[in-house]
Amino acid sequence: MTQKKTAAAGPALVIVESPAKAKTIGKYLGPNFVVEASVGHIRDLPRGAREIPEKYKKESWARLGVNVDSNFEPIYIVPDEKLKQIKKLKDLLKNASELYLATDEDREGEAISWHLLETLQPLVPVRRLVFNEITESAIKEALKNPRDVDENLVGAQETRRVIDRLYGYETSPLLWYKIRNHLSAGRVQSVAVRLIVERERERIAFKSAVYWDVLGSFTPAKERPFQATLTSVGGKLIPSGKDFDPSTGLLTKPEKFVLLDERSTNELVKRLRQCGKARVESVENKPYTTRPYPPFTTSALQQEANRKLKFTAKRTMSVAQSLYENGYITYMRTDSTNLSQEAIKAARRLVQTHYGDAFLPEKPRYYRTKVKNAQEAHEAIRPSGSAFTLPEDLRGRLSADEFKLYDLIWKRTVASQMKDASGKRKTIVVALDDARFQVGGKTIDFPGYLRAYVEGKDDPNAELADQETILPDVKTGEELQCTALKPQEHTTTPPQRYSEASLTKTLEDKSIGRPSTYASIIDVILNRHYVFKKGGALIPTWTAFAVCKLLETHFPVLVDYDFTANMEDELDEISRGERDRFDYLRAFYFGSTLRDPKQDDKFPFPDSFAPGLKTLIQNKIGEIDAREVCRFLIGVPTSEDGAEGEPVYLRVGRYGPFLEQGETQASVDEETPPDELTLDVALQLLASSKQPEAPLGHCPDSGKPIFLKHGRYGWYVQRGENDDDDKQNAALLANMQSGDVSIEVALALLSLPKTLGVDPAANNEPVIVSNGRFGPYVKRGDETRSLTPNLSPLEITLEQALELLAKPKYGARSQSKKSEPLVVFDKSPVTGEAVKLLVGRFGPYVTDGETNASLPKNLQQDELTFERALELLATRAAKGPSTRAKRSTKKTTKKSTAKKTTSKKASAKKATPKKAPKKTTPKKASTKKTAVKTDSSSDEAPF
Repeated sequence: MTQKKTAAAGPALVIVESPAKAKTIGKYLGPNFVVEASVGHIRDLPRGAREIPEKYKKESWARLGVNVDSNFEPIYIVPDEKLKQIKKLKDLLKNASELYLATDEDREGEAISWHLLETLQPLVPVRRLVFNEITESAIKEALKNPRDVDENLVGAQETRRVIDRLYGYETSPLLWYKIRNHLSAGRVQSVAVRLIVERERERIAFKSAVYWDVLGSFTPAKERPFQATLTSVGGKLIPSGKDFDPSTGLLTKPEKFVLLDERSTNELVKRLRQCGKARVESVENKPYTTRPYPPFTTSALQQEANRKLKFTAKRTMSVAQSLYENGYITYMRTDSTNLSQEAIKAARRLVQTHYGDAFLPEKPRYYRTKVKNAQEAHEAIRPSGSAFTLPEDLRGRLSADEFKLYDLIWKRTVASQMKDASGKRKTIVVALDDARFQVGGKTIDFPGYLRAYVEGKDDPNAELADQETILPDVKTGEELQCTALKPQEHTTTPPQRYSEASLTKTLEDKSIGRPSTYASIIDVILNRHYVFKKGGALIPTWTAFAVCKLLETHFPVLVDYDFTANMEDELDEISRGERDRFDYLRAFYFGSTLRDPKQDDKFPFPDSFAPGLKTLIQNKIGEIDAREVCRFLIGVPTSEDGAEGEPVYLRVGRYGPFLEQGETQASVDEETPPDELTLDVALQLLASSKQPEAPLGHCPDSGKPIFLKHGRYGWYVQRGENDDDDKQNAALLANMQSGDVSIEVALALLSLPKTLGVDPAANNEPVIVSNGRFGPYVKRGDETRSLTPNLSPLEITLEQALELLAKPKYGARSQSKKSEPLVVFDKSPVTGEAVKLLVGRFGPYVTDGETNASLPKNLQQDELTFERALELLATRAAKGPSTRAKRSTKKTTKKSTAKKTTSKKASAKKATPKKAPKKTTPKKASTKKTAVKTDSSSDEAPF
C-alpha cells in the first residue's frame, strides 16, 4: 500500500483485537513498534431503533439497519463505549511511521482490519499481517511477508452478517406476534433448535420393550472362570435393544428371534441347569489395528473437551482463546487437520525422545481435511512453536482450565504422529444343550499412540491394562463347568438427548454453521430459553416446540437442513470470489421475481424459496393460526368401558406453558422435560388444579387461611382467599423448597418486613428486616445491607442486624468503602485503570473504574479471565447507563450528546470504488466496508 504523506519518524503501530494478544506480541517486537488492541469490533449495526441514525429513521428499511434498496448497504454506528479506544488509536497513528493490521487470520479478523481502515483513515503505509501462532518466529515471518486486506473475505463476512440480520429481523417479529415476545429466529440457531426438538419428539413417540436373556458363568479345568451372555436358543437369536422398532416397541424381524419373558426365561434356566457340562463351541482370534485421531479442529476440540473435561463449548473456546493469545497454542478457529512441516518435526522429535523409536512411524503422518472454505486457518490446533512445551513444564504458569486443555491438545498432537495401536480380539462361543452363550475380549499387543494418552498417569501400564478384557486360553471342544445361570431383564431406552458435544458433531456432519459459531449458537439457544440443561443433556422447552411447529409448518425451507448447509457452501463461494454477493443477497431477500427470467436457472435457492425471504413471510402472516401453533395434543383419556373423554392439550401461553382440558387448566413448569409430560402426569396435574386448595393452617391473629401456592415467579405463601381484597403474599426465600414450608415458616415469611428494634446510636432509628427483589436485607433509615448467606431474615436478631449495618457498604456509590478486590487484572484499554473483580451487594462483579458488570450465574469466579472481564464490561457499557444514572444525568444537564454514527455510504465517499491497489493509503484502497466482529451465525433478533 502506498502512502499519501511523508511517513512520521515514530514507531510502527500494530493493531490486534485483544489486550492479551497485544501484550504477548509486544514482547517479541522491539522499540520500533507500538502494539495496541482495538478490543474487538469498533463499529456495529444498530442494535435497536434508538441507535438508528436520525437521517435514516423514515426509510422503510431503517429497522433492519441495512439499506435493502441500495445493494444491501449496512448502516454502521460507533458504540459509545468504543469512542475512547478509537481516539487512542487515532492519537497513536498520528506519530506512527506505518500501520500493521494484525487481527486474526479468519473471516472475522479480516473484516476487523478493513473496518479499522475505514474508521481510522490512516495516511501512512498500511500492511496486513497474518499468522496462526503467536511466537517470535511466526511474528517476524509475518513481518517479512505482509499482504493487503482480502476483499473476498471481507465481502463474505459482510454477506453472512447481512443475511443473518435480515433472517433474524424479518422472522423474529413473527414469533412475537404469534407465540410470545422476545423470541428470536436465526439461520443456524433455528436449525439447531429443530434438531433438539426432533430428538425430543422421538423420545415422546418412543415405545419401550422388555426382553430377557441369561448371564452364564463358566469355569474351564485349568483357567480362571468367565461369564458369557445367552445369544441364541433352539437356533433362534436372542434380541438386543437395536432389534426393536422404537415407535412400536415390537421386533422389526420377529421370525429371526425368540422373545423371552420372565416366565419363559426361568423355565429355560431350569432346563439348562439339568443339561450337565457345557463345551467350547468355537474360539476366534482376530488381529486389530487402530489409528490415531487427527489433530484437533475447532469442533473436535469442543467435543473432546465436553466429553473428557465436561467443558461447555463456550468455556472451551474462552480457555483456548487465552492459550492462543498468550502464545501457547496455534489459532483455535479452524476446520483443518493439517500440521505444518515444523510441527510434524516437533511432534516426531517428541515421540522419539519421550517414547522411543518403537513408537515412531517410518514416515510422517498426513491427515486429509474436509475443509471447503479457503479462508479458514490452514493448520490444526496444536502447541505453538518448533518445540512443543511439555504440559508439566507449564503447570505453574497456566490456570487449572488452561492446563487441562493444553494437556489435551498436546497429547492429541503428539499421538497423531505415533504408530498404530495393535492387538487381538477374541470371541468365545459356549454351547449348553441348544443354547449358545458368547463373550468377547480384547488385548493390546502394542499400545502405539495410546501410550501418549496415559502420559502423566501414576502407572501408565496399569492404565493401558484397564482398556483390556482378557479371556481365558480355552480350546474348541473343551468342557466347561456351568456354575451359574442368572436371568437378566432389559428394557429398551429412548434415543439419547443431545449433549453439547453430540450437537456440535451433528451440526458439523450436516455442514451446518462453521466451527467458530458452534459455541455461540449453543449459548444463544440456552440464553433464549429454547433449551435448558439437565446434567449434560440439552432439553427443549415447550416454547421451542411451538417455534419449530410454526417454522416447519409455514416456512419449512428456513429450517431445512440441506437448505442451510447449501447456504454455507454458497457463502464460501463468495469468500473465494466465485459468486457475486449482491446477486446472492437480492435473490435471498427479494427472490427470483426481480431477476432476469433468462437467468432464473441460476437462482441459488430451491423453488419453495422463489418468493424470497421478505415476500415469503409477508404472504404467510395472515395464514398462521397462533392458537394452533401453540397447542400440542398430550392424549385422549378413555374410561374403563372404552369411551373417549375430552382431549388434553399443552398450550404455550404468553407467560409459559399450561395444560388445558375443556374449561380446566393447570400450569406446567417451563423446565418440565416434554417427554415426561405423559397423559397420566397431565391428568394428575389437572385433577390437582380442580381440587380446592387445602390451607397450611390459619393465622392466629386474623383467623385467615394460609396457602402455599405456585405462580409465574415460583413458590409463595398467601394469607387470605383469592377473592380477599386484603390478601397478603410473600415469596419463599431463595434457599427454600416447597416441602420445607410449614404453617410456622409461612407465618414468619408473612411477618416480613418486621421491626427488630431500634438503634440507640442512630437516634433510636427503627431497624427493619425484609425480603426484597434481590434477596433479604436489613434497613435503618436510608442505610441498607444485604444479609450474608449465614443469616436468615426469619431468625436474625437486632444485634446481628446492627453488626451488619456497622460494616462498610459495598457497591459503586461507596467507592471509598469497597471490599478488597478478589482479583486485579491488567489495565483496561478503555479507561486505563486496572480491571478488578469485587464482591458487592448483589454478588461478584468486575469494574474498570467507570463501568460495573455483574458476573453471569454460570460463570465461576475462578473461571474469569481478563478477556472475559473485558467482554462483560463492553456488553454492560453497550446497554448504556442504568435507570438511576439516567435520572441523575437528566438532573445535571438537558443536553444530550448525539451518538456518533458512521454509515457505509458515507465512508464510501472517501474512497474509490475499485479494488485496493497494493501499498496505497486506505482512502484509495476500496469502498469495501467492514462488518463488526460478530459470529455470522449468532442469529440476530431485533430487541
